[in-house]
Amino acid sequence: MTELTEQDRKFMARAMELATEAEKHNEIPVGAVVVYQGEIVGEGFNQSIMLNDPSAHAEMLAIRQAGQALDNYRLIDCTLYVTLEPCPMCAGLLVHSRVKRIVYGANDEKTGATGTVFNLAQSPLLNHQIDVDAGLMQDECSSMLSSFFKRRRQEIKAAKKLAKQEHDTSENQ
Repeated sequence: MTELTEQDRKFMARAMELATEAEKHNEIPVGAVVVYQGEIVGEGFNQSIMLNDPSAHAEMLAIRQAGQALDNYRLIDCTLYVTLEPCPMCAGLLVHSRVKRIVYGANDEKTGATGTVFNLAQSPLLNHQIDVDAGLMQDECSSMLSSFFKRRRQEIKAAKKLAKQEHDTSENQ
């Protein structure tokens, strides 16, 4: 684990802004930025629902944009900042793209693949290992996700209650 810097916090803050953008579109609020030589070269936020694309995770979109910006499919010496620990799909992408470092906020207790459930990012079975720094702005990132899922559960519960009321009303007529 490397020493986290103010620059790390600045880039994670930008990832959080992108996560907020995802939430505005009713997507799971995850944002990601790719940084090369101190500059953002790729950004993304979850868009799986909007694009009907299960691969449209924040990391995937940020990595695609960075590859285009750098005109290279290898992102050597790049750092990915993401608000939620990457899943296995994204961790595999990061290994294949040769990202040097991942900095993430909240652990993903169900599908985290950079140390929480799996550790694809540092697996000796793969041909590239990535430095991982976990927990930057963890409370803020976790809170954003928890609030989103709490709101979604409440919306689903309210919709079910309304549907039941409408059903009961139509049966009584």
